[in-house]
Amino acid sequence: MTPQQRAKALEKAEARTARSALLAGVRSGTTSVAEVFGRSGEELVKKTRVAQVLRAVPGYGPARVAALMAVSGVAEKHRVGGLTEPQRERLLRALAG
Repeated sequence: MTPQQRAKALEKAEARTARSALLAGVRSGTTSVAEVFGRSGEELVKKTRVAQVLRAVPGYGPARVAALMAVSGVAEKHRVGGLTEPQRERLLRALAG
């Protein structure tokens, strides 16, 4: 590997580790979905898929997340950084209800 390839691979690995830590926080309950959505300005959070964040919530599997996203009008492949304010509000309301 060239030094540039090695640096890029290391950067990707660090991003995966940071994303895993973010999702682990949601899974454990130390970080709420609202907090994650509030951090949507951060590059890591911005690139994270909404479905990944919602699946990290205890009790939410693929089917429940898909239904929640469909009701909220959010596409399956949507990322947190691309959510509009109304979409965020609908998702948070649906999670709370």
